[in-house]
Amino acid sequence: MKNGIIKKRITSVLAISLSCAMMFGACGSNTATKTNQKDKAGNAKAKEASEQTKAANEEWYKKLDFEDKSEWENANKGLIEAADELELVSEEDGRVIWSQKAYDFLDGQEKAPDTVNPSLWENVKNNHVCGLFEVTDGIYQVRGFDMANITFIEGKTGWIIFDTSMSKECAEAAKALVDKNLGEKPVKAVLISHSHIDHFGGVRAFTNEEEMADGNLSIEEQIASGKVPVIVPEGFTEHAVAENLNAGTAMSRRAQYQYGNFLPKNEKGGMSIGIGMGQSKGTATFVVPTYEVKKSGEKVTIDGVDIEFQLTPGTEAPAEMNAYFPQKKALWMAENCTGTLHNLYTLRGAEVRDGNAWAKYIMEAVALYGDKTDVVFQSHNWPHWGTDVVKDYMTNTAAVYKFINDETLTLINQGYTSSEIAEKIKLPESLEKNWYTRQYYGTLKHDAKAVYQKYMGWYDANPINLDKLTPEESAKKWAEYLELGGIDKAMEKAHEEFENGAYQWVAEFTNMLVFADPKNTEARYLCADAMEQLAYQAESGTWRNCYLTAAMELREGNQTAKLPGNKQFAKDIMINLTPEMAFDYMGIMLDKSKLEDDNYTMEFTFDDGEVYTVYMRYGSVLYASGKAAKDADVHIQCKKKMVLMLISGAGEEFVKNGKISGDVDKFSALVENLDSVAGGSRGTFNVIEP
Repeated sequence: MKNGIIKKRITSVLAISLSCAMMFGACGSNTATKTNQKDKAGNAKAKEASEQTKAANEEWYKKLDFEDKSEWENANKGLIEAADELELVSEEDGRVIWSQKAYDFLDGQEKAPDTVNPSLWENVKNNHVCGLFEVTDGIYQVRGFDMANITFIEGKTGWIIFDTSMSKECAEAAKALVDKNLGEKPVKAVLISHSHIDHFGGVRAFTNEEEMADGNLSIEEQIASGKVPVIVPEGFTEHAVAENLNAGTAMSRRAQYQYGNFLPKNEKGGMSIGIGMGQSKGTATFVVPTYEVKKSGEKVTIDGVDIEFQLTPGTEAPAEMNAYFPQKKALWMAENCTGTLHNLYTLRGAEVRDGNAWAKYIMEAVALYGDKTDVVFQSHNWPHWGTDVVKDYMTNTAAVYKFINDETLTLINQGYTSSEIAEKIKLPESLEKNWYTRQYYGTLKHDAKAVYQKYMGWYDANPINLDKLTPEESAKKWAEYLELGGIDKAMEKAHEEFENGAYQWVAEFTNMLVFADPKNTEARYLCADAMEQLAYQAESGTWRNCYLTAAMELREGNQTAKLPGNKQFAKDIMINLTPEMAFDYMGIMLDKSKLEDDNYTMEFTFDDGEVYTVYMRYGSVLYASGKAAKDADVHIQCKKKMVLMLISGAGEEFVKNGKISGDVDKFSALVENLDSVAGGSRGTFNVIEP
């Protein structure tokens, strides 16, 4: 048992009408873990790992470098007092609000049990390291007291709090640990990085309306008043409520699955979730902030501490901000870098996030602060130290989001659907091997689907999916058909169903047979007949067009060759691209597998004096305005419009006639591999068949 055992009995009080159950399912019941444990039947009991599972998990020891303990070392660095036996209990009903003690089964086990993925096991161990830590001189964090960290920044006379965790009880316990070790000091300001409840729910542990500054005053006047300003990014209040209110009930239920609220904590139960151990079940609170940061580069000085803000809207949250502390050479990355692959789409439900913008803002932070940062820290997991380490950590994180965004768009433009892309996409080995971008929270598969959803929506262009049967109706039909035995028998039934007018089901069933065997003409034609009838019944002209086009292609084959190209439109689009748009499109066009081992920089200087540095990072094309911090590998001088040559098939001419110095071969390698998507060409891929 380590030092600093903290046990606290707390009465749970509802602090705001919009409960944490509504917001994220944070107050989910803890009563379902013993349900249906029927010893006599055996089926309801947790099982041991199968031989196949054991073998699959054992393979992970060959995939990743388990000798690399750098993340474990970072998780432990700066520890002042540990609190691994932490358990907070509600005095009112005995409910466990938060527990690290529940993970005692981790102690003494280096190798993962058969029932846990070994990579995830490493993350669980790292997240179980909890307590009070020094990040750098004057910056401290309490980690592992909730899903998110609380950061304490020491001013001349008091504390600046950055993020407050999810619940008041956890925040109070964290403050007690700081008071014990560093002395009691007043709160001078509260900063909240973004609009998710695990970052503001504990705010009333640090301030309330009576203590808060007047939001009608300027930020300088608020600070000078001696009261507590609550500083947030622009749009915080709107998004803090709207995201979880509009679909709050459904989101709460889904969050119970995402966060494992009902699961026991053991080798067959709940583990970490990549950004912490899970959600606390205490009292979530909210106050209306007194000040919104409205632009990047805005600076404030609070209690002698200088802070410069960088807004990052539309990244991990609709309203989010990073912050740089120049006196400390410390960079706060909010939830834009978290030591794990994050969600472009979160399984509880939320608006899809923009992987391209996410990468762009990280690279903006690298450009602004990378060379003058000794430590980067954030609202989840642990810091990373050393300027070169920091820049690699941030750039590699950006490269992962950019790769997922760009490769998904590449595959979209090659005709792949969401589920096909999820199976096909693979990170370059140089990015995949990093422990701090492993798939503990987000996954490559569902993040790729998120990119598809952002750009293409839910519809995959196959009219079969316009009006699918409900899962229950479909399942009953499948069961009925499977009882018949054999495709011939099933087709007989499908013809019968067609005669009875069950056109949607017949279309779904026969289209599945077409995807299994495109040469099954009986299935093709019956599918076409069914969609034709659906077209005839459709009130929507667009639905009718989709059904009839699909029927035509099932009967006659792919029809795209009949359509003329539109070179003029492609030209009109191309000549209006900005350099940033062109660089983004390069990332989409790039055959990433050819450059997945490459890591170099190119500096573009345009005729108007504007400079961009393009970073080729293991198959991702990243960029930032301004010169490279160190001399670039390749220097290019050209007119802005010449960049269009690189994405219009005239790259070799650019190399021949442009002003290029340095390692020209590296630039040529980029040009030669911009061939995954031909700019301006129309899609010719199949829709209604493989």
